[in-house]
Amino acid sequence: MKPEPDLIPCQRDLFDLPDDVTFLNCAYISPLLKTAKAAAEGGLLRESRPWQITASDFFAPPEEARRLFARLVGATADDIALVPSASYGIATAAQNLPLARGQKIILLEEQYPSNVYSWRRRADETGARIVTVARPADGDWTAAVLAEIDSATAAAALPNCHWMDGGLLDLATIGAALRQEGAALVVDASQSLGVLPLDVGDVQADFLVTAGYKWMLCPYGFSFLYAAPQRQDGRPLEENALNREDGENFRLLADYTDRYAVGARRFDAGERAHFSLLPAALETLRQINDWGVANIAASLAAQTLAIAKAAEYLGLDSAPAHQRAGHFLGLRFPANRFPGGVPDGLAEALAAAKVFVSLRGASLRVTPHLYNNSADGARLLSVMEDMLG
Repeated sequence: MKPEPDLIPCQRDLFDLPDDVTFLNCAYISPLLKTAKAAAEGGLLRESRPWQITASDFFAPPEEARRLFARLVGATADDIALVPSASYGIATAAQNLPLARGQKIILLEEQYPSNVYSWRRRADETGARIVTVARPADGDWTAAVLAEIDSATAAAALPNCHWMDGGLLDLATIGAALRQEGAALVVDASQSLGVLPLDVGDVQADFLVTAGYKWMLCPYGFSFLYAAPQRQDGRPLEENALNREDGENFRLLADYTDRYAVGARRFDAGERAHFSLLPAALETLRQINDWGVANIAASLAAQTLAIAKAAEYLGLDSAPAHQRAGHFLGLRFPANRFPGGVPDGLAEALAAAKVFVSLRGASLRVTPHLYNNSADGARLLSVMEDMLG
């Protein structure tokens, strides 16, 4: 039996956030940890003195990053590739899944573009067809996806939660249904990994990608790709010296080989050992593992639940807690009180008051992290009350 998660107290002192700023927008881009910022600056300093960079610096830090990331998803270091973006990972997955004319690729309505365009291209190339699951009126994305899975399904490319409002999908149930039809599951965990527990074995993912610069707290331009063991013999998007066997032996690089490095390393992007981004990413990976994802999830769920309850007094509503990821809150403006939907200029007016959220679709997206506390939620609601009347 898993132990109950611990609520983590506010960690604002670990981040460079001014006291007068209420930043509830981690789903947009996260602030860096102070330690990550220092590590990035140290990396830039080393690049200004390249004689201090040794051959081991191209290999040891990437391997540590693989190990730390693998721990978060229940994988091994051999299963992890280092990539510059979620779109790079999705393109890798799309290129390496077999598709045939008439087969289905399942996506969600209003899915993030990075997990759409590669599938459109593959559908055009192979004659497969895109099936887009409409936003369900009852909020049950899982049932809506399950209803589309049949013998014609080749793959489903899905998030763990919807990027607009945090609508949750039960990927374990969906993954099992896909396996029964011999279909693949590609997970875009950009809006959940690091703050919502996810085990690639439980969901039976073929590939999983995540953007590093959101909930993983990494610098922009550093991301991760998981490839299941049965998908590790595929074709990478690019060829480079270090994703080949014996790439660590610089003296033998001109002894060309057709053999790739072990596991998912073949999918690594070039320049994976980025000397400023990678040290910063390592700091965040260590910190997230130290906090514990289950503890982070419980702490953020408590924050959004409190905000959701208080927002009801302003006439706003949101998806029930069991239908959304705990770190996500989409505040909606019911037509009976707000005939025009989200009031024009609301997000901009909040930003002018140094309260930062995002407007996504018909929802005001509120996405806190451990640098937030109850005072931040109260400030958001106080400013909104003044604006909405």
